[in-house]
Amino acid sequence: MVITARALNRSTLARQLLLGRETLGVGEAVRRVVAIQAQQPGSPYVALWNRVAGFDPAALDGAVGDYELVRSTLMRLTLHLVHAEDYRAFREGMEPTVRGSRLHDPRFKAAGFTAADADVLLPDLLVYAAEARTGAEMRARLEAGRGGPVEAVVWRMIRQYAPLWHAPTGLPWSFGTAQSFVTATDRPALADPEASAAGLAVLVRRYLEGFGPASVADMAQFTLAPKGLVRAAVQSLDGELVRLEGADGTVLHDVPGAPLPDEDVPAPPRLMAMWDSVLLAYADRSRVLPPAYRKHVIRVNGDALPTLLVDGHVAGVWRPVPEGIEASAFHPLPTPVWDALAAEAASLGALLADRDPHVYRRYDHWWTKGLPAVETRVLPGA
Repeated sequence: MVITARALNRSTLARQLLLGRETLGVGEAVRRVVAIQAQQPGSPYVALWNRVAGFDPAALDGAVGDYELVRSTLMRLTLHLVHAEDYRAFREGMEPTVRGSRLHDPRFKAAGFTAADADVLLPDLLVYAAEARTGAEMRARLEAGRGGPVEAVVWRMIRQYAPLWHAPTGLPWSFGTAQSFVTATDRPALADPEASAAGLAVLVRRYLEGFGPASVADMAQFTLAPKGLVRAAVQSLDGELVRLEGADGTVLHDVPGAPLPDEDVPAPPRLMAMWDSVLLAYADRSRVLPPAYRKHVIRVNGDALPTLLVDGHVAGVWRPVPEGIEASAFHPLPTPVWDALAAEAASLGALLADRDPHVYRRYDHWWTKGLPAVETRVLPGA
């Protein structure tokens, strides 16, 4: 079966709950979209507002506070919000990548540490974090176990490697600048090749449920796992996946019976969160992000700006301003689209007003560096 680029776009939108907001709880919503990139604390709220009908931010507060949804370093070595029931398999699947990048980082070695040192120190640290501890407390515990000072880079590498969840620290977005940590309740196996292989197979299948059809290169991009390990995970799922072909001949994999909507199904405009996974989940990002706009949306340091999604593709960027939402289009948009974006802006403005109206203020400097907008409008908030 050959599938067109437009049909792939609609498949992604359907599975990512972007063809229409759905009525479901925040826990189920996060499972449906697999994971939400969460290094910017407000972004999971904006991401779920885009996907869940009648989204109540207090429901996300509660799910995070009860550790139904957990925040930890996972795919692409960045912070993600995932369902607690998915965490163990996802973390085991990511083990070779996380271990290699954190415990074999040259800065870790330069500070006098080896992976074996971390393995010795980790058990005590995880017992200590059975209840939430601040970053300062955790580093002090690490230094006590080491018997001397520990450089900041060492603590950073170990905390990103260790199976730790970020403990919520309060409003407006559950996680603030002061970090607290708690040991994962269902602790993953570390440095266990069999557990890692099984976990990666789970992660690959879940990825296809949320982002497929997709290639091995796409899966490797989403996880940052080596292509060889991803390919082995796909092979381990032999008989459980179906095979398709992209319009350019690329081999694609998928789960049987997953949504494959007609390529002409309408896609409503959306105001997407920073680092929304639909921008980052593929090696071929043209599925959602036109190549001409990529460098404007994904900046040189990796910041992925909040975007306008029009007909399923990035058409510009947005940011909060005192008067509402400033939307900058990279190509002309018809009046009905602007009207739909204005309605979205009013709804988003109401969400932000109760939390932090300037949620992405620290990224305003990207606008001062110039963006190729053909039209910019300030859409009033609520």
